[in-house]
Amino acid sequence: MQDAVVVGSGPNGLAAAVTLARAGLAVTVFEGADGVGGGTASAELIETGVINDVCSAVHPMALASEFFRRFELERRIELLVPEISYGHPLDGGRAAIAYRGLDRTASELGADGAAWRRLFSPFTRDGGRALGQSIGASLVGIPRHPLTLLRFGLRALRHATAAGNGAFEGEEARALLTGVFAHTIQRMPSLGSSAAGLALAAFGHAGGWPIPRGGSGAIAGALAGDLVAHGGRIETGTWISSLDELPPARITVLDITPRAFVELAGERMRSAARYRRFRYGNAAAKVDMVLSEPVPWANTQLREAVTVHVGGTRAEMVAAERAVASGSHAAQPYVLVSQPTVLDETRAPGRHVLWAYTHVPAGSGDDPTESIVSRIERFAPGFRDTIVASVSRSAQQLDSHNPNDVAGDIASGAVNGWQLIARPTFGPHPWATPLKGVYLCSASTVPGPGVHGLGGWNAARLALRTEFGMTEGPDLSYSGTY
Repeated sequence: MQDAVVVGSGPNGLAAAVTLARAGLAVTVFEGADGVGGGTASAELIETGVINDVCSAVHPMALASEFFRRFELERRIELLVPEISYGHPLDGGRAAIAYRGLDRTASELGADGAAWRRLFSPFTRDGGRALGQSIGASLVGIPRHPLTLLRFGLRALRHATAAGNGAFEGEEARALLTGVFAHTIQRMPSLGSSAAGLALAAFGHAGGWPIPRGGSGAIAGALAGDLVAHGGRIETGTWISSLDELPPARITVLDITPRAFVELAGERMRSAARYRRFRYGNAAAKVDMVLSEPVPWANTQLREAVTVHVGGTRAEMVAAERAVASGSHAAQPYVLVSQPTVLDETRAPGRHVLWAYTHVPAGSGDDPTESIVSRIERFAPGFRDTIVASVSRSAQQLDSHNPNDVAGDIASGAVNGWQLIARPTFGPHPWATPLKGVYLCSASTVPGPGVHGLGGWNAARLALRTEFGMTEGPDLSYSGTY
């Protein structure tokens, strides 16, 4: 019997594998795709020599995640941190800017600056460490930072209701915050959108929203390299359709959704009702582009921004997300844009790349290219003329590419209501399953979506404690090689 096997090499699967290998276990990772990374992969999607991010592009949790802090990710890869964490264009050449510096952001928001500073200052004083630890912690025992968690919860509750509209007077601040809330692909206002959005915005001021030089695949590469250096093995191009296909192991960690888990478990699962009740959300559709020059934003400050939320006013974004939640395509959709070559010239020497998502109903087969291009064109006249080549993926195609993106749901499960904490089930050990030695670690588990490795780290630590009696997690620090 082997020590441990892991199915899936997304950031959570690799985080679990690294943790198990660092604890001295022999670990084998099985990945269905031809390369590692899952949602944290980079590839030449359009042409040779041009690097695009396959799914995730910008990483607010790369500096805040307790797992990545212990793994010392910053020492392993080059993280480029822009001065502008994210920007938001408005009509008339206006824009709202969230800088890494909270004070600078507040100063440019005029009358709303003081309210913006009050909202985020409790979570930025320590570089976001307390908030990151609170979000990524196990549900077992007393929270490490109860006051931070209480403050955060109260703010999230306020902005989950219409009362949140009264926090700011001007359209700039309202749009800037709503653009972050809209990342969650759900009706707004809601607790899911406010909790996730406030955390992302706080990390933008605490440490910034970095991108890895060379593409997001650098994160997966660092994890895979550490795993192999500590005796682990990775078998790519190996799809697992049943748990019976895996070699017997003391620990099995699955970087898959609850739906896939039920399918893989088959008759081993006597009662799968609680996993079948897990709900999936609406979807994203994506376009990658090669550009002849940077996006010609009407507001020239945005030309320095890696991340831009293209959604217009708060009212427009609320209407767009309401339409998607009702099963329709928004007439004026929200678009999340990343232009990494603002900082990283290695991705397309002599040219530029652009990555863009929009939100659509689950399972949509529509090509998003025209809706995304026309939406950006509104705030960047002439943008269409800069496009050299593009490739798109509908929600259906995202599902086909990565089974964890169920019907195009890149969060691997709706992040709202009960599923804010019941991922995939409620309890002190949400990563454990009814099957002996089998654990889940995908974005369908606590603490949810994002490139942070916390689901894998928590699942592996629980497995080590339960199956091997190891009460302390292994050292993950960087030795200078791995």
